[in-house]
This record gives sequence, C-alpha cells and structure tokens, in this order.
Amino acid sequence: MGEKKREKLVVLIGPTAVGKTKLSIELAKILNAEIISGDSMQIYKEMDIGTAKISSAEMEGIPHHLINIKEPDEDFSVAEFQQLVRNLITEITSRGKLPMIVGGTGLYIQSVIYDYKFSESPSDDNYRKSLEQMALTEGIEVVHNLLKQVDPQSADKIHPNNVRRVIRALEVYHSSGKTASETQETQEGELIYDTALIGLTMDRNILYERINFRVDEMMNMGLLREVTSLYERGFKDCQSIQAIGYKEIYQYIDGKSSLEESIEQLKQNSRRYAKRQLTWFRNKMDVQWFDMTGVGSSMLDEKINEIFKYIAGKLRI
Repeated sequence: MGEKKREKLVVLIGPTAVGKTKLSIELAKILNAEIISGDSMQIYKEMDIGTAKISSAEMEGIPHHLINIKEPDEDFSVAEFQQLVRNLITEITSRGKLPMIVGGTGLYIQSVIYDYKFSESPSDDNYRKSLEQMALTEGIEVVHNLLKQVDPQSADKIHPNNVRRVIRALEVYHSSGKTASETQETQEGELIYDTALIGLTMDRNILYERINFRVDEMMNMGLLREVTSLYERGFKDCQSIQAIGYKEIYQYIDGKSSLEESIEQLKQNSRRYAKRQLTWFRNKMDVQWFDMTGVGSSMLDEKINEIFKYIAGKLRI
C-alpha cells in the first residue's frame, strides 16, 4: 500500500478590500474550482453588507460553501470550521473539482491546512460550572479578568461576551498548566494537503484608501438599516455582533457615539484589522505573495494568468 495521495487545495488569502472576490471568481473558472469561504463572519445569515459578502450575481455560477449557514445568535468555533472545511475538501475533490479556500481569517485557515489539533485537555465539569456560576453572579468581566491573569494573549483575542470561549481557555490552563496561546504556538506542523497558498497584497496607503471607500459604500448600500434590524430583533451579546461593521454601529444605536464617530471608528478598526491580517499571514504561513497595487481591470487578466501559472506549477495540474 502506497501513501494516500494528498488532496490538492488552493488557498487565496489577503487583507480586507485587497480584491480577493473578483480575482477568486476568475481563478475558479480557469481552475474548475469550487470556493469555500474562509471568513469567520460570512457564515452568518442577514449579515451581508457589513461582511462584504459576495452576492449571487458576483458568484457567476461558481459554487460557494460556508456562506449563510448560521443564525446571528449562534456560536461558531475554529474546531467546527476545521471539521466542515476538511469534509468539503474531500467532497469537492470527489466530484472532480478543485477546492479553493478564499478568505481572511488566518487562524481558521491555518487550522484546516496544517495538522492542527485542538486542545485535548480534559474538561473539568465542576471547574467549568463554577466559572459559569461566577459569570452569572459576578459578571462576565470578572471571568475575563481571571483569564487576563493567566493567559493575557488569549484574553486579548477573546471578547468578554464570548463567555464559552473565555471559560474554555481557563479550563485548558486549569487542566494542563499550559495557556491556550502556548498550545496554539507549538502547532505549526506539516501541510496536510498539496497546497498552493497565494496571498494578495497592496501598497499600505492605497489599501487603506480602499478600505475607507468600502466603508462609505457599505453605508450607501444600507449598512445602518442592516445593523438596526439585527439590533431591533434582540441580537446583542452574541459572537456575530462583535464583528467589525456591527459593533461600531451598535455604539451609535446605543447613543454612545454619533453616526460620524461610529463610521470613523469602523474605518479605523477595518484598517487595523487589515494590518493584523497581513502580519498574521506573514508570520504564520508560507505564502506566495502577489502585489495588486495598481492592478486595474485592464491588467487583471495578466495578474490572474501569473497566479494561475504559479498554481499549475505548484500543484502539477
């Protein structure tokens, strides 16, 4: 018996507003690919404008997976994403198509393509229940502060409202003596697919201008209406509302800032997020970068051809 043939996979990553959507569609046509969304927020229904979700028209008939699969008040974890995507990769491959992950949530993508195991730390029912009780009686901030003391890195990443994840990180530390951050850092490992990992980048100032413009476009498309509708339906302390584009507008609806301040905050948070995305991809993944600076529609075909040649060589297709 020979070694099992590794499934082929294309991964297209890059910061928000760099131009992944259009390019991914054109690439998918040439590669006979199906697209799996690697964005942790496009999984939510009714959150379309703020997540820059691809429209049916923009898909141009290319099948897309993991978009609109959760209600706004449902949680979604990296572990669940990993499981769903790995199943999809096998399913798409079995149909004779090429799976292509497109997105910007670094940890989610990393969890799929590397041999990434989630903490095997046993759960301690009594300890967990005591933390759940503490969250109820003393407040979620108290539990989050506990995490800050033992694992400041995880506390930075996990919003206090995401009580389930805060408690899980505390449980990992409680049962293993290792922080959740340490557990993650020791897991780089091998790529488990035959992977072509492509990153799109762009001059920082131009990218920031595009982000600012995109936020203005979102407002014109009705972002305020979309967020108000979620607010009025009672979606408050849930994971989805911590997304950039929603939490800032909630501040306005709650009367904590003016609309102008909220929009400015949204632009700033989006720019910071793009910077963090680029840092993550550069530090955590072995990416082949392609510069999209100045690539207008007239030059897009040339860039797509360049990327296609790289993929064809890397995956031998």
